[in-house]
Amino acid sequence: MASRAEKVVRSSLSHVCKSSPISLGAKRTPIPRLATSAAPAQSRTLGTCTGASRATAKSSRVETGKRSASAFSKAISRRPEEEQPTVKRVLREDDLFHSFSESPIPEIRRRAAFMRQHAYCPHPDHRPTRLSDSASGEPTTHTGSLPAAHVDFECPDCGIPVYCNKEHWMADYEKHLEICDTLRQINEDDHDLRSGRLFPEFDFAGPQIEESMINMTNWDTLLYTRNFEAINNDRSMRQATRLLTYPYTIGSVLHELSPYSVRKGGRLTTEGLKSFSALRYTLHPPKTGGGTEVSNLRLEAPPVRLFILGARAESSLPRDAWLQLAHIFPNSRIHLIFIGPESMMNRDDEFPLPPRTPANPFGAVVEDRIWPTMKISTIVDYYHTIHKTGEFYPYDPYFDCFVMFHPGLGHPASSHEWRDTIPLLLETKAPVIVTGYTQFDMERDIEYVKKTAAGEFEILLEPGENIFRSLRWDLNDMDPQDISAGNWGVWAFRGKRYETTRKDEE
Repeated sequence: MASRAEKVVRSSLSHVCKSSPISLGAKRTPIPRLATSAAPAQSRTLGTCTGASRATAKSSRVETGKRSASAFSKAISRRPEEEQPTVKRVLREDDLFHSFSESPIPEIRRRAAFMRQHAYCPHPDHRPTRLSDSASGEPTTHTGSLPAAHVDFECPDCGIPVYCNKEHWMADYEKHLEICDTLRQINEDDHDLRSGRLFPEFDFAGPQIEESMINMTNWDTLLYTRNFEAINNDRSMRQATRLLTYPYTIGSVLHELSPYSVRKGGRLTTEGLKSFSALRYTLHPPKTGGGTEVSNLRLEAPPVRLFILGARAESSLPRDAWLQLAHIFPNSRIHLIFIGPESMMNRDDEFPLPPRTPANPFGAVVEDRIWPTMKISTIVDYYHTIHKTGEFYPYDPYFDCFVMFHPGLGHPASSHEWRDTIPLLLETKAPVIVTGYTQFDMERDIEYVKKTAAGEFEILLEPGENIFRSLRWDLNDMDPQDISAGNWGVWAFRGKRYETTRKDEE
């Protein structure tokens, strides 16, 4: 029989996990998935999806981060106002630091148990057990002959199991100090997310005033000019940007006031200016003088289609977050299309999926009433399967753009899933925006594209740190030394265009 304290915890967590009223599902999967964020979970597969291939990739760094972000997005969904007074706070603001194994939150204790079963001690006296996937990408320095050992000792400063015993922790303490403060921050942020407090930072701003210009210099200027409520706490800022990084990463590249330019240090290439200028022309249409009366009706451009490939965590974000795109592009229509074999993960209450019919050949889940100018479709299938059917043909650089959040193009466990997709993306000649967890992750993806499509693609946005990356750090449960941030880096490319020339007559 559950104790009174456990009942209080469950009551608080169930309140935090309430879905936003604007979200498609009435409820979301409970937050315990975050406790085993790196554990293989059953996925929904349709069509050409193969469970074996996805199971292999789930153990990789790419899937770990996406699953963690998805559970995070559910935990901070907005609550109905009438239920807010019933919240019972579990942790105070000055009581957020607890060791994972002794945490008052059951989910975090289960997460610590998972780490002890799967993460290995990084001390160099142990033999290496797996390829390094750290932020630096440096090769492992293990030179000893001791067999691999799972982590068991929790650092008293960060509260996370990082070494197999105290002796190895003390011997390697200088190296651990490089990430100890960040690990402690992750610890406190995870407890804050489940503390039972109200989250005013997730009351996102509504439509933009037409006379007010947006300043995309950084997060502070953007939130101020978008008329967000002031966020004066660093922790609240980290929690908010963990969600907003997805829409604003796209918006910062496509907006006419983008911080990325062709000027020195702006990272935008000449070809990038051509491609993104075409999209900006559509996203910022001139005033037509039209109205609601029949005599004032004017022709409107088709909606801009944003294909988000390999979707996982981003497809289950609260719809208030994705509506930020509609607010910064108020005069254009936007169609978000999430495509991927796991694009319906963490949306279990919406199963079973719609049947595949002639009118809906891929069984797409369509959300057509979230905002007058925005529509969202979710398709559980691989993109290359859909592309070959001509479902979205023709593609127009003025109206289409592809986005891949942390795709893992060059990751050994997931690169095979993109082998057929990359050539098809290059054929469309539409821009492809790609993000990465770390510098190493981003450079690995670029090398994969260079190797598989050498001479057939052009860089539109030089790789570099994303101005609107998540300010919150994430931890890989399979390797506590691997720390990353959502959408840390961003770059863009497209298929190479060949201009037609006429040979001069002799």
